Amino acid sequence: MERSNARLGWLFASPYLIYSLIFFLFPLLWATYLAFTNWNLIAPDYEFVGVQNFIQAFFSESVRAAFFVTYKFLIMFVPIVVGGALLLAVIIHSLPKFKGLFSVAFFLPYLASGVASAIVVNGVLSYNSPLNIWLRHSFGLDIDWLGSSILAPLIIALMMAWKFAGYYALLFVAGLESIPKDVYEAAEIDGALGWKRFWHVTLPMLYPSFYTVTILAVGLMFGIFTEPYVLTGGGPDLATHTWQLEIYSQAFERLNAGYGTAIAVINSFVTFGSILVFRKILEKWGAKHGW
Repeated sequence: MERSNARLGWLFASPYLIYSLIFFLFPLLWATYLAFTNWNLIAPDYEFVGVQNFIQAFFSESVRAAFFVTYKFLIMFVPIVVGGALLLAVIIHSLPKFKGLFSVAFFLPYLASGVASAIVVNGVLSYNSPLNIWLRHSFGLDIDWLGSSILAPLIIALMMAWKFAGYYALLFVAGLESIPKDVYEAAEIDGALGWKRFWHVTLPMLYPSFYTVTILAVGLMFGIFTEPYVLTGGGPDLATHTWQLEIYSQAFERLNAGYGTAIAVINSFVTFGSILVFRKILEKWGAKHGW
């Protein structure tokens, strides 16, 4: 009976296993191999160059820029999107009616195309846009929003926070809905009201949602491509040059596919390492509150 159940389990799991083998494991192994070659994406012949690609990436200015830019985005994006999503969730949770309607309304930006959103933002911030014309005529301000190495990353981070805050808010709403009312009643008896109740009761009880949202937000920053590609192309002066832009540039524009794959492998290790660090920090915070 146990063997029969095991075979049945493998049978039902086989579609996912086959999918993972074809679209994940095989490309991963192939990419790892290509990272040690000088393949140019077109020629059928290429040479095995060992760790040369990784050494070149280590001393590359653009790769270093991608490394630091990603953490710059992370520092700006994660607090903004987590705080914004939590605020939206609290507002939606406190509504007496139409919670579902407002949840869907805040979720809609997540469904919008990244290219379309970036084009709209680019139009709003262009030199002759109504916003910039008003700023020039009213205050004498001539701001190059996307040409500034300080403002451009912030604008992209804010745009992405607007896009993902509604999605992450749904996770927080689910967490708020799962908090037992008995906990709030006990806190009220102990004198925890208003801000104290939110800080000492609600936030600790939202740990699973915080954990999920934070890890998703951190992982997202290591894979952004569309927004900086459309808005700034990685500029100015590599201020918005991300890992994905560097991989795309090397593999598909300069046809250094082997080198681009090596950068992708480095990116994966940096991503997993960063997520692991954030996991450990969050787990310590959760353990402090009994999770």
